[in-house]
Amino acid sequence: MVVVMKKEAKENQITKVLNKIDSLGLKAHLSRGKIRTIVGVMGDNSAVDTNCFESLDGVERVVPLLGPFKLASRDFKKENTVFSIDGSQIGGNKIIIMAGPCAIENREQIVETALAVKKAGAVALRGGAFKPRTSPYSFQGLGEEGLKLMAEARDMAGMAAVTEVTAPEQVALVAQYADVLQIGARNMQNFALLNAVGESHKPVLLKRGMSSTIEEFLNAAEYILSHNNPRVILCERGIRTFETYTRNTLDINAIPVLKSLTHLPVVVDPSHGTGKREYVAAVSKAAIAAGADGLIIEVHPDPEVALSDGAQSLRPHEFEELMKELKPIAEAVGRTL
Repeated sequence: MVVVMKKEAKENQITKVLNKIDSLGLKAHLSRGKIRTIVGVMGDNSAVDTNCFESLDGVERVVPLLGPFKLASRDFKKENTVFSIDGSQIGGNKIIIMAGPCAIENREQIVETALAVKKAGAVALRGGAFKPRTSPYSFQGLGEEGLKLMAEARDMAGMAAVTEVTAPEQVALVAQYADVLQIGARNMQNFALLNAVGESHKPVLLKRGMSSTIEEFLNAAEYILSHNNPRVILCERGIRTFETYTRNTLDINAIPVLKSLTHLPVVVDPSHGTGKREYVAAVSKAAIAAGADGLIIEVHPDPEVALSDGAQSLRPHEFEELMKELKPIAEAVGRTL
């Protein structure tokens, strides 16, 4: 359930609500909006009499939440969640572009890419230092050395850094270098990892699992939100279907569906969604037209020799051209790029 406070509710009245929740053996989730404060009551509250909250001073009403995901729901928070990633707001009117190589390979590669995507208009650098690959013989990433190179490139270009964390024990290390912690599709239901990134209170980019439903996706986000970490970005990156002409099937439907169900920002990964460089531009445009709050695009200075996902990576000049093509589409749907 959600306890909705009156607009003029005082701090001591909010505290009494929090203390009441604690006395019932439940967990409180405080959300301070622009207009009013709401308090989520987490845990099994089916036997709780709502009058115990409604009778408290400063409480406007109590709203039951019946859906499987509570904190991610529009019922919990009507307005869009907007937060900063190194000075750039995501979830608002501006569409955020994150770009960079699938894997960090060496200093020259990541620095060259960072400077190129920044010049073209990206606000965040993506790059993997820890790479969970389907085959154990594929390039697994440079580890901490890759994180250091990413941080150096990020600082040189003047942008945020997004990188994947693959295990709970990596979270503290990766958080030292990255501005956004990415949970990959293979780890969407790694609940220990979700709890760990939630406790880090760093912004989290959560990718949809390749065979997961939207409900499972939002429940995964719920794990992170339940640790009082509201800065979660949902990423649609394509799901596994019978189709073989693309790497995955990008679920364009998921964008408006998610925007209707949740207040969290939604971004799209057209690189993994298609798996083929020649389709990335078209899908990027479709994603913005459908309401996405951002894109995360793979860019590599020389895709032919890339150690990971070269076939779906744009060259810097192709990325620059795409950024120009995206601007009028953003403007057509009332957004900026």
